[in-house]
Amino acid sequence: MYRIGIDLGGTKIEGIVLDASGRELFRKRVETQQEKGYAHILNRIKGLHDELAASIQGAAHTFGIGTPGAISPRTGLLKNSNTVCMNGQPLKADLERILGRKIEIQNDANCFAMAEALHGAGRGKKLVFGVIMGTGCGGGIVHNGEVITGPQAIAGEWGHMSIHPDGPLCYCGQHGCVETYISGGGLEARYAERFGKKRSFKKIVQDYYAGDAKLVEFMKIFFRNFGRSLANLIDVLDPDVVVLGGGVSNFDALYTEGVAQVAKYVFSDCLETPIVKHQLGDSAGVIGAALIGV
Repeated sequence: MYRIGIDLGGTKIEGIVLDASGRELFRKRVETQQEKGYAHILNRIKGLHDELAASIQGAAHTFGIGTPGAISPRTGLLKNSNTVCMNGQPLKADLERILGRKIEIQNDANCFAMAEALHGAGRGKKLVFGVIMGTGCGGGIVHNGEVITGPQAIAGEWGHMSIHPDGPLCYCGQHGCVETYISGGGLEARYAERFGKKRSFKKIVQDYYAGDAKLVEFMKIFFRNFGRSLANLIDVLDPDVVVLGGGVSNFDALYTEGVAQVAKYVFSDCLETPIVKHQLGDSAGVIGAALIGV
């Protein structure tokens, strides 16, 4: 059975076709064009799906979609998406009607976690926690090759644990969320707050590696927040491995200074949990979408 997956993002929609052994056969990326609205995005997804299916001459296949946010088990509507025109919409029902078939939709972090658990850095592990640290912070839990979603479809949403209740306001309405401190966007906001000027995550990292004394001191706070956040997570789940993805995961000091802070805060005499970098890169989301398909 072939597998088709689509990774629905705010700026691009990427699709992939895998054969029964997980080998990539075809891939294509198109612009989301979210400014044209919900109905237009549905048509973009259908057009890409049809092109992917045509690449295997319409043969039988599963189909899965990964997207920011999740389908509410209570209403069947999409919630928590940063592509705001999608929120409150019956995405799954509409796509099943348009495509004339059953589909599976999962949070993009769950897709990342599934791909890394089965084909990447978490391969062979029983309980894998996949972390996305990019513009925001997401997470997914895979146990014995199955995604855990929970009755509210929020399992793994570690980015919205509050580590400083009096901290900055998060878009979710709470204060001091993990995302407001250790995501790329969160770090940039804290930098602007501290130094009174904007600086990209990339430039902040460059200055840190250059030994800028102010930046070195500033980044100690970042590592401490990273350590506290992941230690809280490990205290609850005790996963066999934590796999980091997203743009911030390419910051090598996370795996030294950051992990040292996790070890400091974890509720154990030592940190046994491997905290490792992704292996599948930007492909993880779309591969995971194909793997979760029905």
